[in-house]
Amino acid sequence: MLDLNRLRRDFDALKQRLEGRADPALLDEFVRADERRRAAVAEIEELKRQVNEISAQVARAKKAGEDAGDAIAKSKEIGQRAKALEEDVKSADDAQHDLATRIPNVPHESVPAGKDESANIETRRWGSPKEYSFVPQAHWDIGPRLGILDFERAAKITGSRFAVYMGAGAKLERALINFFLDVHTSEHGYTEVLPPFVANSNALMGTGQLPKFADDLFKLEGTDYWLIPTAEVPLTNLYADETLEGELPVKLTAYTPCFRSEAGSYGRDVRGIIRQHQFQKVELVKFAHPETSYEELESLTADAEDILQRLGLPYRKMTLSSGDMGFSAAKTYDLEVWLPGLGEYKEISSCSNFEDFQARRAKIRFRDNSGPKPKARLVHTLNGSGLAVGRTWVAILENYQQADGGVEIPVALRTYLNAERITPEGALV
Repeated sequence: MLDLNRLRRDFDALKQRLEGRADPALLDEFVRADERRRAAVAEIEELKRQVNEISAQVARAKKAGEDAGDAIAKSKEIGQRAKALEEDVKSADDAQHDLATRIPNVPHESVPAGKDESANIETRRWGSPKEYSFVPQAHWDIGPRLGILDFERAAKITGSRFAVYMGAGAKLERALINFFLDVHTSEHGYTEVLPPFVANSNALMGTGQLPKFADDLFKLEGTDYWLIPTAEVPLTNLYADETLEGELPVKLTAYTPCFRSEAGSYGRDVRGIIRQHQFQKVELVKFAHPETSYEELESLTADAEDILQRLGLPYRKMTLSSGDMGFSAAKTYDLEVWLPGLGEYKEISSCSNFEDFQARRAKIRFRDNSGPKPKARLVHTLNGSGLAVGRTWVAILENYQQADGGVEIPVALRTYLNAERITPEGALV
């Protein structure tokens, strides 16, 4: 959430920077609430001046032995009016706070301006797409043919946009999770966490999923519990309402299943497992000092890139435009992996700096001892996928498919699977 005082003070400048991100009607409503608030505050100040003046009159009248009844009555009348105005101020404050929870973060100055993904900027590419002696297939053909991916049985159990992994497919998914966690904890310095897979409304409010994106979530009926859309929610809220005392950054990683209704994505990526209601992900979260958070964003993104490079998967790094970033982000890099079966790059990791946007909502601070007097300040939060497991699974099947119908196992995963390939029959050998 943006600082209310900053919104009130610098509204015109912030409105310009939020163009294409924030609903103009929402911003107009904020202005109207601010006008009500300012008018009420100004009248309260005037009434206070009048009360002080009347109090002086009453004091003089009493000293002179004169009747001050009318003045006292007038003072009470003014007091009642001031009390009503104070309620107006509180009402306007509440309205502005509610509106602020639905206003997105302000883009960092380095973010390219634009309304959508067409304004994204490619920062760099790593690796070259492989050339095949055959026409590469998409994962939705490879997986079922190998007997390691089943959509029909998943639909029977649950419905569309779910999948069942079988045999080598399930083992590959598990190997990826373990590989990601091992690299991030042993080499990148993250602490592994196993959090709950459900969260309450306060937690989702803290990271910015609520109230704006309730339709994109799954709620457990009759409770205040929601299935988490990403481990970002429980990891970030581990320190809600706390002040971090130790050295920054704090670096956390977690494997969790993730659940999304994909309410706004009907018709997109309907085939295969690119966009599912349930998927697995290993998340990276950082709590950073405000002065170094953008260095930490580069480092976090590099940690996700390292996984792709170890797996030998070609990808490109994109800087998202102001109109394509997520609600809470101040700056975002997307890593997009090459999928030869689809013939295009697809997002596999999104790495963002939220600055103090989430920390203000979740009340997460750190003890700043840099000045003459220690003080509590809002921390900067960051997160990124390290990586999306299902999409990595897809990338391996499509990039490492072979002419005989089998799939080669990337060298980095062979000790996890004790195998070098998946045979055309779906066996690990």
